[in-house]
Amino acid sequence: MPLKMASMISQDWFKGMQYQQSILDNGIRVITATMPHAYSVCISAFIGTGSRYELDHEAGVSHFIEHLCFKGTRSRPSAKELIEPIEGVGGILNGGTDKELTLYWCKTARDHFALATEVLGDMLGNSKFDAFDLDKERSVIIEEINMSLDMPQQAVDILIDQLVWSGHPMGRDVAGTKPTVSRLCRDDVVGYVNRHYRAGNTVISIAGGITHQEALEIINPVFGEWQNGPRQDFLPYTMVQSEPRLVFEQRKVEQAHICLAVPGYSLSHPDRFVLDLLNVILGEGMSSRLFVEIRENRGLAYAIQSYVSHHLDTGCLTIYAGVDASQIRTTIEAILEQLARLKHDIPEADLCKARELSKGRLYLRMEDTRSVAGWSGGQELMLGEILTVDQVVAMLVDITLDDLHRVANELFNSSNLNLAVISPAEQDGLKDLLVL
Repeated sequence: MPLKMASMISQDWFKGMQYQQSILDNGIRVITATMPHAYSVCISAFIGTGSRYELDHEAGVSHFIEHLCFKGTRSRPSAKELIEPIEGVGGILNGGTDKELTLYWCKTARDHFALATEVLGDMLGNSKFDAFDLDKERSVIIEEINMSLDMPQQAVDILIDQLVWSGHPMGRDVAGTKPTVSRLCRDDVVGYVNRHYRAGNTVISIAGGITHQEALEIINPVFGEWQNGPRQDFLPYTMVQSEPRLVFEQRKVEQAHICLAVPGYSLSHPDRFVLDLLNVILGEGMSSRLFVEIRENRGLAYAIQSYVSHHLDTGCLTIYAGVDASQIRTTIEAILEQLARLKHDIPEADLCKARELSKGRLYLRMEDTRSVAGWSGGQELMLGEILTVDQVVAMLVDITLDDLHRVANELFNSSNLNLAVISPAEQDGLKDLLVL
């Protein structure tokens, strides 16, 4: 099929690596990052839909569809017949669903790229969505939900999302709920696929030992006939929090599980990378402030960390700790002390360390073909542009101590605090602790 737009080349891709982009006539964007030294090739298909695109009654359908795509096609009618050709050559075929995108990927030795593309295209374009498979997989997903609810570390993560994005689809668990999953039928699945699995809502990203032209010659016959259509929109998120919020669940567990979160920044926010560096200082790695203070100095927790999520129009910074129930108050107070310190106490050495850690982790990611495909494909789908590694590193270098203190003072205040706790014992007065 002819191409609508000539390819674009960026020569400053990581350490001389280049990416090229073409748009097929039907609107599918194809991006390649040639890694001549790599023995493998990873092809990733990014679909611009996820749990926040779902209506209340169809919560969980995006995740359900991802499961069903692995259950067989018209030419490969069983899951075994779908996966066996890939595993038979040592490859990996997998997928995942998030709040704003659904990803399917296949990684093989470069000699088997055509097979990987054909199998991936078959499962995305020709899945049966058989009623029998749907009912069987429904039970599997309900057990997956049960497993998450039985694991308090995952359950408290679900609670904190519900609290931060209260009453909004962003706050729903990606898997949905047992009642909504139980009600989903084949018409719901097929209708959702027809609305969202469209060419203009899809990015195919390839990284590894293959050239752009070689990849296009294989991809065109497989994906070039996909139908296009208008992209479905989602419910925008508007920040409405004006006071600290708490959700507490008492259940029979061995330790208390704490999530403390503040709203953060979107993917396109100019301070996104400033918040990322603050998070590194706060709770990423064994030399972070939270790890050193709460685990090493005080011995309060085995697991303590912070992480940041960025979405299309919102974001979040979350801190997780697992502690003895008798230490809940002490741990929350210690976490808040570290958040307060970031407003005024960040030595230059901490900024330099966070910057170098971030750069080093980024460089390490770019040695893997799947990570490189995810880097370019995810950015193109979500933002419509691709920042190179060098561009991101340059942004990190430009961040100053004033930037860190400014963002910390903007985000870390009492009215932004959200606390979710799962504990074996009742706790009174926890909301009174939420002061910064």
